[in-house]
Amino acid sequence: MSLPRTSPSDWDASTYSRVSVPQQAWSADVISRLQLCGDETVLDAGCGSGEVTVSLLESLPHGRVIAVDGSASMVEAARALLPPDRSEVRCHDLIRLDMEHEVDRVFSNAVFHWVGDHESLFRGIHRALRPGGRFSAQCGGKGNVASVERALAVVCREQPFAGSVAGLGAPWNFAGPEETELRLKDAGFDRVWCWLESRTVRPEEPQAFFEASMLAQIAEALDPELLAAFSDRMMEVMGAPDTFDYVRLNIVAERD
Repeated sequence: MSLPRTSPSDWDASTYSRVSVPQQAWSADVISRLQLCGDETVLDAGCGSGEVTVSLLESLPHGRVIAVDGSASMVEAARALLPPDRSEVRCHDLIRLDMEHEVDRVFSNAVFHWVGDHESLFRGIHRALRPGGRFSAQCGGKGNVASVERALAVVCREQPFAGSVAGLGAPWNFAGPEETELRLKDAGFDRVWCWLESRTVRPEEPQAFFEASMLAQIAEALDPELLAAFSDRMMEVMGAPDTFDYVRLNIVAERD
């Protein structure tokens, strides 16, 4: 099964913003684990369209956020949403993260499963974080959206899709807690905690949610008409679900 490519995909920012309510809701616990005082500088690693970054800023009345995302459309949406006096939004690939100044905290929500190289990702985050800093993240973990992965294995081999997407495989890197802890320690973190958590999502618009949350990479390989047919076929193979079973990987790490 293929892992995500190293360069980030672009996204449909407006649709994702509308349908990503579950991911936005899950961010509250991730923010709480940052243990903020309110005056820190926080790196949002994978800010998306900025809705979650707004919630992060609410916990930083005297602080600021540096928001980074690899999707140009997401960065454009985030820049339009976030206050320029307390935020800076950059379009940058997370595995090539290079911050000119260290930050107090690093936050990420629903992003890292799109990154194939977690070793480089964690090394970059460690470099960005000041000594004594804390890193809190959540992403898809081992076993996440298993029904979608099974359907992808079927539909990507079918015509008329196979010629364009047969070599892509599942576009995610769903890691487990044990391997993630080892990678974090190898990256230089001194204390790490990783665990899995099951969630069931019942979106108001199941197919729109599925397309915006899970088909970004495949969308780049198919023209719009074929993408619509691919999405319809995926929903058919999955049995037209109105719920999706998620497994979230929670990450907390600190450096001395």
